Amino acid sequence: MIAFRALLRKELASTFGSPTAYVTLTFVALVTALIFFDHLRLYNQILFVYSSSNMGGFETDTIPDYVNLWDSVFFPVMETLGLTLIGAVPLLTMRVFAEERARGTDELLLSTNLTPGQIVLAKFLVTFLFVALMMTASFVYPATAIERGGLGFEHLGAVYLGLTLHGIGLASIGLVCSAFTSSQLVAAVSAWAVAFVLWDFGWMEPFVSERVAGFLDAIALHPRYGSFSEGIVALEHVVYFAALALLCMALARFSFDLRRVGT
Repeated sequence: MIAFRALLRKELASTFGSPTAYVTLTFVALVTALIFFDHLRLYNQILFVYSSSNMGGFETDTIPDYVNLWDSVFFPVMETLGLTLIGAVPLLTMRVFAEERARGTDELLLSTNLTPGQIVLAKFLVTFLFVALMMTASFVYPATAIERGGLGFEHLGAVYLGLTLHGIGLASIGLVCSAFTSSQLVAAVSAWAVAFVLWDFGWMEPFVSERVAGFLDAIALHPRYGSFSEGIVALEHVVYFAALALLCMALARFSFDLRRVGT
């Protein structure tokens, strides 16, 4: 346990001291703010129109149900942020394993009392912690919109949980891609490719059987993430992201055995 705690401290210092990590955090927070304020501006324009004129048979100062903060602002922001994270998270994960392999320091770690499983666990836990921090920073503006829109703290908690699990799922994919290469560029590109492929298989439904379409929908990221953005917390979706993280951890652990066989 002493060696494991030392590794955790090393990973914390490496991750939270990395300029790339903070550039990624700032980028996500900035993009979220820009997207949020743009949709909020359009929403306020619609409110002004309905409150200053009698359009479409509505009474003055009466707003139709379909003109609301959730549909006009928050849901589009969430959808865009989901895709933004696909582009941003691999920048955070690309160096975690690949840099160790390129420098050969992973072999030094194995020469201590640490097992490959402990090395993988430490790197995943620290990365997940940073992802949670990044989600908190990027969630400030949407959270303010939800609260002011009267959607409630339960909805707020569901959305934040979905964002965090989505980010952790993407981080898991990025970490396992980093574990199988010594090139940070290859790690990032492969993580982008896998994440974009897994994002949504809806476009394939007309070309495959109903059974295959059901399977593809079950492994896609977007249907799971989308349910949280609607304020729905389903156990099966939480299990999906947990299973994805565990699968990626197992594959990252397997990369150590594969490297030993190769040498």
